[in-house]
Amino acid sequence: MADFTSETVTRTIRRWIIPAAEPWGATAVEVDKAWKAAQAAYREQLHVPVGELIPDDALRFHVRDEAVVIEFAIEEQTT
Repeated sequence: MADFTSETVTRTIRRWIIPAAEPWGATAVEVDKAWKAAQAAYREQLHVPVGELIPDDALRFHVRDEAVVIEFAIEEQTT
């Protein structure tokens, strides 16, 4: 009999992509709308009540050549 286990992990990444082409970049209004949408999706996905703080590292901001990207990842593990 084997002395090991195995698991399968499925990672889902949710992204909000805000156009930010030079020379103007992204507007604060568009970043704010995407940020709020990402927060709402995070709360819904992980059942975090409104009013409860979202962890500081939950949402990540990335800069691409012509976009700002807000994302979070969820991992689901099965054995």
